[in-house]
Amino acid sequence: MKGLSRRNLLLGGAALGLAGCSNAVGQDADARLDARVDATRNYLLQNYPNEAALAQGARGVLYMPLMTEAGFGVGGAYGQGALRINNITVDYYSATQASVGFQIGAQQYAHVLIFQTDQALANFRSAPGWVAEADAYYTLPSRGMTTNIDTIRAQYPVVAVIFGQSGLMAGAAIAGTKYNRVIPSTF
Repeated sequence: MKGLSRRNLLLGGAALGLAGCSNAVGQDADARLDARVDATRNYLLQNYPNEAALAQGARGVLYMPLMTEAGFGVGGAYGQGALRINNITVDYYSATQASVGFQIGAQQYAHVLIFQTDQALANFRSAPGWVAEADAYYTLPSRGMTTNIDTIRAQYPVVAVIFGQSGLMAGAAIAGTKYNRVIPSTF
């Protein structure tokens, strides 16, 4: 028997990794994700009243209860969440982000995208892969930043709120994050 080559070892590891992935068929992944979204929504409403007022008056809100980010020169982030209209889940989404530069560490955080206009919500839902742009308004309420509701509603169709950070990485940003409609999976 021939020894393992690096190529065969990598291919075998990739096959085992894919075999461990779940497609959520027959599992209650959507119910579990909805429970996480409920907890994230409740946390936002209870702890950040200015941002909660924006969410309650929005056309739709994408709740991303858990984003996991890691980097060592090259980094990435991933999470799954739900889009709610009138507090009813209408679609599930994944968020992915890649970055290159000075970074080291890992962290987890939650974020929401609050769609203030029908047009912003329609653009998000119709895009095959919507990317968060720099023209959205970003707020980090845990860092003492507050949102002036009337000014924000008048100027920005999308408001991104990042909160609940924990880990050993400085800062969290979602500019450049790509959102795609998915079937929820366990991970």
